Amino acid sequence: MERIKLTSSEWNVLGCLWERSPQTVMQLVSELERTVGWHRSTTITTLHRMEAKGLVRGEQAGRGRAYVPLVDREQAVVAETRNFLDRVYRGSVGMMMSAMARRQELSGDEIAELRAILDQAEKGGGE
Repeated sequence: MERIKLTSSEWNVLGCLWERSPQTVMQLVSELERTVGWHRSTTITTLHRMEAKGLVRGEQAGRGRAYVPLVDREQAVVAETRNFLDRVYRGSVGMMMSAMARRQELSGDEIAELRAILDQAEKGGGE
């Protein structure tokens, strides 16, 4: 499987499209202006680049274009998590959790959630 590496801008656009798809250019312009302060030209340029990279597909919709994501959200999240772990913690989940636990970055609820996830993984059930 090809590794997915998204820029922050691509995450912004895909986040909108994962929430609701298809969306017209003007819907995306409006949403991205509201959420991240982008100008119309930034959104349009980003969409064209993403289409060229095969991350989104634009389709004719009336007089404009509507976009759909071509990247699965879960695959992107898993790839981004793996990239982060490789880059920052040499691929070690244990090293990351140890660093967070030592700095008391985990709440009691988060620790309980992690225990439940690990118990499920140990049973072979994934999620």
